[in-house]
Amino acid sequence: MMTYDIVYDPTMSGERRGPVPAEPPEPFSTRQVIARRAAAELREGVLLNFGFGIPDAVAKLIAARGEQARYYQTIEHGTYGGNMLTGALMGFVRNPSAMIDGPSQFDLYGGGGLDIAFLGFGELDAAGNVNVSKLGGATVGPGGFVDIAQNAKKVVFCGTFDTKGAQIETGDGRLRVKRHGDVRKLVAAVEQITFSGAEALKRGHEAICVTERAVFRLTPSGVALTEVAPGIDLRRDVLERMAFAPLLPREPEIMPACYFTA
Repeated sequence: MMTYDIVYDPTMSGERRGPVPAEPPEPFSTRQVIARRAAAELREGVLLNFGFGIPDAVAKLIAARGEQARYYQTIEHGTYGGNMLTGALMGFVRNPSAMIDGPSQFDLYGGGGLDIAFLGFGELDAAGNVNVSKLGGATVGPGGFVDIAQNAKKVVFCGTFDTKGAQIETGDGRLRVKRHGDVRKLVAAVEQITFSGAEALKRGHEAICVTERAVFRLTPSGVALTEVAPGIDLRRDVLERMAFAPLLPREPEIMPACYFTA
């Protein structure tokens, strides 16, 4: 028997009914490593937003754990709850509990109603600024990123430590960098400020950056390196691959091996 779900399609008016195939499970990769660590920032009853890319792996993890009822999950198109689809289907939701119009959703975000936002990042610098809008000289635009990131009480930036050609080996409880990426994402100064670290601190907001090999937190004194993956060489795989020296208030904690186990 074919089952039918209700799926909200942001490109259409309202909802449509039709057969919705189950999403196949993802093969284990650094996406799951980052999502598992990022999900550790969740708190019961918070209102969430998910951005495109690696952050949607957090939504997928919540669904896999059957924990949708523990949080108020939203995306900027105006949906609440349900199972969020990912990848090319990001923006679609299976069986949402509520739907409102986009402008009203951004009124909520702009008014400070968002507790935690899981968002991607293109560049992060020593001041805690994040760039997603101008990369490699090409202007790609911020979309709703500024409204969401700058007004959320807490932002968890999720992304790989570097990009373009990086080769990572993991799945056995440890992480090994076989080849570093050609493009550094932790830079001295971002090419364009899409999220202001100084403004976040001024508002008393929290910002954390989760990568597969290290975790960074924004502090009043700058960006602090607080955690590293088991199996990496801190100096070779992290510090020497950054264009700024992070704060090291204490020896970084080792992330739990379960995040790195297939």
